[in-house]
Amino acid sequence: MTDICDLIDKDGGTQKSAIFHDQGIYDLEMERIFARSWLFLTHEGQIPNIGDYVRTMMGEDEVIVVRQRDGSVKAFLNACRHRGAQVCAAEAGNANIFVCPYHGWGYGIDGSLRAVPLEKELYKGRLDKSTHGLRVVPLVESYHGFVYGCFDSTAPSLKEYLGEMGWYLDVWMDAAGGAELIGPPSRSILNCNWKVPSENFVGDTYHVGWTHGAALKALGAKPHRLGNRSLPDGDTGLQITTRHGHGLCVGFDGGPGMLGAVAPDILAWQAQNRERIERKLGSLRTRFYGCHINSTIFPNNSFLWGTNTFKLWQPRGPGSIEVLTWTIVEKEMPEDMKSRIATSMNRLFGSAGMLEADDSDNMESITQLSRGFVTRQGRVISQMSKGDDRQVPGMPGVVGDCAMGETAYRGFYRFYREMLLAGSWDEIRAGDSVWSDELLSLTLQSQSVERRK
Repeated sequence: MTDICDLIDKDGGTQKSAIFHDQGIYDLEMERIFARSWLFLTHEGQIPNIGDYVRTMMGEDEVIVVRQRDGSVKAFLNACRHRGAQVCAAEAGNANIFVCPYHGWGYGIDGSLRAVPLEKELYKGRLDKSTHGLRVVPLVESYHGFVYGCFDSTAPSLKEYLGEMGWYLDVWMDAAGGAELIGPPSRSILNCNWKVPSENFVGDTYHVGWTHGAALKALGAKPHRLGNRSLPDGDTGLQITTRHGHGLCVGFDGGPGMLGAVAPDILAWQAQNRERIERKLGSLRTRFYGCHINSTIFPNNSFLWGTNTFKLWQPRGPGSIEVLTWTIVEKEMPEDMKSRIATSMNRLFGSAGMLEADDSDNMESITQLSRGFVTRQGRVISQMSKGDDRQVPGMPGVVGDCAMGETAYRGFYRFYREMLLAGSWDEIRAGDSVWSDELLSLTLQSQSVERRK
């Protein structure tokens, strides 16, 4: 039986390599994380009209997300209630009805069972169609147009789940007139565990100057300024972890520097928005607008604001994921600017992107090496900046003083551990009042050790 407490040393900042390649752990993740967390489904701009739909995944459960006649959005399992066949094969489209290709059962866009071939002749009035609609995802909500769903009806609302993370998301999702995704998403398969890219985006700037050194040189960047050989001068940014495992790393004034020829246009656009953002959000949050932010919304939704990529790491077993990639843009940007941002983003982080390829090699090696029996017994380390975390007045979450740290790693895996151990959301809620104190206690312990030295 898996010892969850041994998998994640929440105080020591280490994780057992088995978490990256163990079927039993993966099965538990599907039950306790993906069946209980809020998972990204789509952006409202991708389904603007009645009957518009997208087909996507929640963990390994396939769902259809559909715009309803009243303007709301609902999601359903993409499985016929008769014998379980797929009722929608297209990735996206518009429909009045979804018809199972196996026996012809038809479902309305509200999920209700509308038509059964030869119903009178074969069922003779004994089939209650009202109880055989598509199985509904009980919770579907939107945050500034970004639509998430949750299978657990006892979960907190989406706003509560995002919690302190919303304070940071509002900077780019809402303050400058809102954001949208350019799709449909590109898709690729990586032979890695879903947690590897999630942890990378939640808090890893340490790798940038080293892993991406050659690509950055080709792009005209200076790798040493990103930590290849030394820390850059001045304020390098912050790393932040929030309740429910969400986290981000902020590179101050990094912005869209790697987006090439379109970068000056973006900087000029942001400059003209800064005053109204400050009126709406205040000077502290306005400091984040125009920065480069890498982030993960727990468990498997990541983004880079500044290089404008939005990712979903869809699990396909312990050793494989499907990667969905969209371009993020501000809604009010000129269409030509949006198009050029998408081109530049895909050059970096599309399926064949220059930086995507670098990351993919590392992510696959971490996962595949963990197949080894002896390797799986070892531990990996996320102790950078451990003992230096603090709280900043007016800034939610627990904060690490440098962009290069692993504060957000530790927050991600502490909540991961909490989810695997908890039997219900009530048990998880019990930790709401103490989670930050537990993290900050590590700082006090480290300071005590230093004084004794």
